[in-house]
Amino acid sequence: MSLLNTRNSLLQNIKSAIQEIITADHQSISTFVITDTLRHDIMNILVTYSDKIPHPASGDADNSPTLIRWQILAYIAGIDLTIAKWFESHLDALSILYEVGYSEATQGLWAVWAAEGHPDPIRFKQGKISGTKSWCSGANIVDHGLMTYRDEEGQSQLLVVHMKQDGINIDNGAWQAVGMQATDTATIQFHQVVASNVGAANAYLERVGFWHGAAGVAACWYGATTSIADYLIKAYQQKPNDYKAMYVGQIGTALAVTQQYFHHVSHLIDSQPNRSHELAIRQLRANVEQLAREVIETVGLALGAAPFCSNAHFARLSADLSVFIRQSHGAFDLQKIGELSSTLASALTHETTDGQENIWQL
Repeated sequence: MSLLNTRNSLLQNIKSAIQEIITADHQSISTFVITDTLRHDIMNILVTYSDKIPHPASGDADNSPTLIRWQILAYIAGIDLTIAKWFESHLDALSILYEVGYSEATQGLWAVWAAEGHPDPIRFKQGKISGTKSWCSGANIVDHGLMTYRDEEGQSQLLVVHMKQDGINIDNGAWQAVGMQATDTATIQFHQVVASNVGAANAYLERVGFWHGAAGVAACWYGATTSIADYLIKAYQQKPNDYKAMYVGQIGTALAVTQQYFHHVSHLIDSQPNRSHELAIRQLRANVEQLAREVIETVGLALGAAPFCSNAHFARLSADLSVFIRQSHGAFDLQKIGELSSTLASALTHETTDGQENIWQL
């Protein structure tokens, strides 16, 4: 991705800082075996860059703030998806707080916890919360959680909770994942814990930034996918044969198309920052999910079992990515893409004056 990053000096600084940490551990990025200590060291460095990384849609399209943000997330994901998940959630929390007008200090490590449906839901009364929140990644390491809950009228609300206080019970026992195992994902019980309500009712779901943030997750998927694909092109360079070349051509074509779509969607967001671009972002996420599955399968066909069994970095990325892309919602997402496409087609039929007959016409 070096050609993409020539204007992203912030990414170059982050790369240098991470490479220094890994080199100090006597390892290289392409083969390193990561430990919890190494993850936390890298996270600590990344958090220091938080206020320098642009929010989505935070500047003019010529400066590409959204693309810069995605390049950083993609690079981190290519190193380790656990770190990427923690840092993406941290950055998303800061962007949400910025969008809803939260003006208090935001130092420390943040996470967004938005899963709902637990039989003991979060309740907020007189400045304190009780109840249970599931699927909380980074539960034991974050300083602050930004959580959703439903009020008595069923409206979605946002809460800020400081995690270093009494009345919080963190249970990692339900997290049996192999891929994404290290994400410290837990079920958290709150017992009369101080919290603060932020933003207007339903702001979390209705703000345009909801979809801008969803594209950031896809950037993580894409970054890990390109890192896996890079093993194939390097294997071909070291020992060329026609079959490897064919597989490189197959996934290289798909990667190039998706790469350009990231550029297109980032330009949409930066040039029209007050729109959610839900359809384009849903399509982007669906495309990256399909691409990730194709690359994992194709690189496996080309290289066999060896990298899955003998290269810790490759094996970890492949296992983690297979789980992380399930944050996509499969058939439900495709259904919504179909509905939104139909709505757009209907609007085009009534509004077009340039002779365009359908939404996919060149």
